[in-house]
Amino acid sequence: MPQLDTSTWFITIVSTLLTLFIIMQLKVSSHHYHSTPEPTLTKTTKLSTPWETKWTKIYSLLSLPLR
Repeated sequence: MPQLDTSTWFITIVSTLLTLFIIMQLKVSSHHYHSTPEPTLTKTTKLSTPWETKWTKIYSLLSLPLR
């Protein structure tokens, strides 16, 4: 059974890592980021609801008179 030749493993691993690094750098450098993000102001509108103008009372079942 022949021996496994590991003499080329180092250059293969290093070249693979270098290639992956270059590909990732190219992908990141081609991405466009916003230079200065600015918050957008939103207008709040007051919605009219029927229960705002009148007083309501919620009755608990325990506070009702017994029959």
